[in-house]
Amino acid sequence: MSRSGYYAWLQRKPCQRLQRRQALDEQVKPLLHKHKQRYGAERLQRKLSKENGNRYNLKTIAASLKRQSLVAKAARKFKATTNSKHNLPVFDNLLQQDFSATVPNQKWAGDITYLWTDEGWLYLAVIIDLFSLQVIGWSMSERMTADLVCDALRMAIFRPDCVKTPVLV
Repeated sequence: MSRSGYYAWLQRKPCQRLQRRQALDEQVKPLLHKHKQRYGAERLQRKLSKENGNRYNLKTIAASLKRQSLVAKAARKFKATTNSKHNLPVFDNLLQQDFSATVPNQKWAGDITYLWTDEGWLYLAVIIDLFSLQVIGWSMSERMTADLVCDALRMAIFRPDCVKTPVLV
């Protein structure tokens, strides 16, 4: 390469196409983050044309997102998981937010959660002793059923180191 060719290359400015791409990238990224990364190429295209009057091809916006490794998040559909309007009995809160225990097996607490695994979503029911804060019973299942909780409770009640069982109400 000649010395004059190298210095000419250093002085060269980017072509107009590259300048337009960079300007578009500078508009797309903040707009995507402004809308919590929920807008895809179509919505960004409409928003950009409204804001600055420039019309962009959908593929141009999609290419800008791809160049910057930006991906829109898919919105999750809301799913109600609690049905508070029922005629089933509601039991009293016996603990009254007092989670301290003075002896083992005096108070137990439980919870259900779900976990993502390689096999899909699994539900986990756990029973803990509030004295030692150790898990004393647990059960996993693909479905959240009464058996899930009953199995965890059975494990807690019939474990070998269980001296006495608490009063279950």
